[in-house]
Amino acid sequence: MRKINPNDFTLATRGTSREINRQIALTLIRTHQPVSRADLARLMETNRANISVLVSDLMVEGLVREGARGSRSVRGRKPTFLYVNSHKGVAVAIDVRASRTYMMVTDSIGRQIGELISFPTKFDPSEFVASIGFQVRRALREVADGAACDGIGIVIPGMLDRKTGSVLHAPTLCWRNVSLLQPLKQEIKDTDIHLENTGKACALSQIWSTRGDGIGLNDIVFVSVSDGVGVGVVMNGELVRGKHNTAGEFGHAPLSIDGPECSCGAKGCWETYISNPATLSRYLGDGVTPRVPQAVEAADFTIEDLVSRARGRDSKALAALNLTARYLGLGLATIINSLDPSQIYIGGEITEAWDLICSEVRSAIKERALTAELGEIPIRTVPAIEHPRLRGAVALVTAPAFAAPKVA
Repeated sequence: MRKINPNDFTLATRGTSREINRQIALTLIRTHQPVSRADLARLMETNRANISVLVSDLMVEGLVREGARGSRSVRGRKPTFLYVNSHKGVAVAIDVRASRTYMMVTDSIGRQIGELISFPTKFDPSEFVASIGFQVRRALREVADGAACDGIGIVIPGMLDRKTGSVLHAPTLCWRNVSLLQPLKQEIKDTDIHLENTGKACALSQIWSTRGDGIGLNDIVFVSVSDGVGVGVVMNGELVRGKHNTAGEFGHAPLSIDGPECSCGAKGCWETYISNPATLSRYLGDGVTPRVPQAVEAADFTIEDLVSRARGRDSKALAALNLTARYLGLGLATIINSLDPSQIYIGGEITEAWDLICSEVRSAIKERALTAELGEIPIRTVPAIEHPRLRGAVALVTAPAFAAPKVA
């Protein structure tokens, strides 16, 4: 049951039902492509005449195109398959981290073009903007062969003000109240630019994916473990933002008020126990900070190295990973008890050790879960090679075309 907001509503018009059906058709084509008109009619449980009208509208708008004909005849005619039009333009996805920034160019439906690009993150905001502008222009010239850019999605590890395009607080970047969107628009003119928080972007990557088990799930949580910890929450198929767009900051929920100092200034945040620097510090016996930009060649000991040692029977490496696993499970239990999601996704380099730590994570969840059922909430890892942050950044550009229209 959803309450109608008397201060924020959209009236239905004569064309509302057709607009909704149009979006359903477009989404089904994207999910099932290649798909024929007859198959689409069956999926939507409507007649071919309605489908013909909807598809015709989508083709006129350039959102759908016809492709190859089927090899089998249907009632004497070979079906013509429909595809979402991926030839319109390209999208640029950017994942900003304290250590390095990653960039990917995709077609208009999110398929990667060329190789992944990475470069050191600039901490000075003006230098950062200039660096992003340079890298985007070069990628569009070299990777996308000068194709038109539909938009740029940028994922930031911090809290954002969506109205002003400012970074309110990004602890690992040492940014507070940094105006980012307007300088970026001045640097990269005539291009739509979208900013999003890391955890929320990762959650978007799952609900807009056309693969995997997330397609039919409307209540999920994504926990991204990297230089910091980002959490994105989706309820009823919609990203949860809260009044100030800071909903889901579980990474800064306290596990202990007397714990290690966090980059946010508080003590004992969940992030200080499970982030990559926390896990590495546990093994190396010294503080590890993600705040210094690193070149790939000069990168120090990494989580991947730690996992490799753990697989080589290094008892200290195994102990470090298992303690991180316990803290991860305790924090997940808080999320599960609070939100009761259908599924939790875990992303980040720590997933490479999942077979070594999953039992410890599950044990900690069951220890704190309020009911037996909550202790069994499914958890799926998203490997780093799937690039959930970048996929979420792409969704910022491409997903609005498929979004459900707002009514009431």
